[in-house]
Amino acid sequence: MVSDFKSMRVLVTPTSYGKHDPRLKQVLEESVGAVVYSPVARPLTSAELRDLLPGCDGFIAGLDVIDRAALETADRLKVIARYGVGVERVDLEAAQARGICVTNTPSANSNAVAELTIGLMLALARQIPAAVAATRAGEWLRMSGLSLEGKTVGLIGFGNIGRAVARRVKAFECAVLAYDPYPNTGAADALGVRLTTLDEVIAAADILSLHLPVVPETRGMVNADFLAQIKRGSFLINTARGDLIDEAALLAALQSGQVAGAALDCFTVEPPGADHPLLQLPQVIATPHAGAHTDGAINAMGWGALDNCLAVLRGEPALNPISTCGKPV
Repeated sequence: MVSDFKSMRVLVTPTSYGKHDPRLKQVLEESVGAVVYSPVARPLTSAELRDLLPGCDGFIAGLDVIDRAALETADRLKVIARYGVGVERVDLEAAQARGICVTNTPSANSNAVAELTIGLMLALARQIPAAVAATRAGEWLRMSGLSLEGKTVGLIGFGNIGRAVARRVKAFECAVLAYDPYPNTGAADALGVRLTTLDEVIAAADILSLHLPVVPETRGMVNADFLAQIKRGSFLINTARGDLIDEAALLAALQSGQVAGAALDCFTVEPPGADHPLLQLPQVIATPHAGAHTDGAINAMGWGALDNCLAVLRGEPALNPISTCGKPV
């Protein structure tokens, strides 16, 4: 136990932290000397973090830009506890060089993101947003949708979220194909999912769903070449990260009919702005990066980030380290 634990200061930037469980704030505030909450209801820029990080020992972080410039002012920081899974906005090399532990909350939001994925799948297949809008306008359209039964769903990424989607989509009597650079054959066999190549998943799927992290190999992977390989008239769903998609290429594929529709919970720049070209297309369903925003996921991410943060501040091993004490895990 660190003797000056109560003198420590923790920065908290996720605006939903403690939203559904006030004990999260109570436990944190009782554990450390001071807690600083984000002054704005959005992810912070590097410049904004530079002003807030001096004097902070712990940082429970949302989707803020935690780059080298921001970390230059982190004179006491010991831990960046990501409130969520992705760490693509954290400069891991800079954190490692400064001896800052980086953690995340794996699987905390898997079910929530999977549920949204299924919702978007149904919304695309049955044209639910268009049907609602038409009915509210006094129209009574006979709209023809697609049945999920018998269709092939392709999962690009078969980690915690991909597997959670597979469990749910199998209930609709779909065939499920999956690609993952680190395939888990045991999980695939248990779920009745066929692991195969990326090319086969792209070509065979009626519905493609993205569940990969953003790394150099995956950034912009859904480009013109990728989209040219897919089955014409298929659907694309992205509840992972906007940087997986070349948005100009997707726009062209939607306009040509190569892609029949897309459901996007994330964009390269967030928020995308009302004038974003993809938002002008009726065959695009857009949601505000809401995949993890359920009561269950928010609570799980909150407790996971809190436990990681306090463990490191106490001098104990992190529960879910990405890197620790300046050394790779």
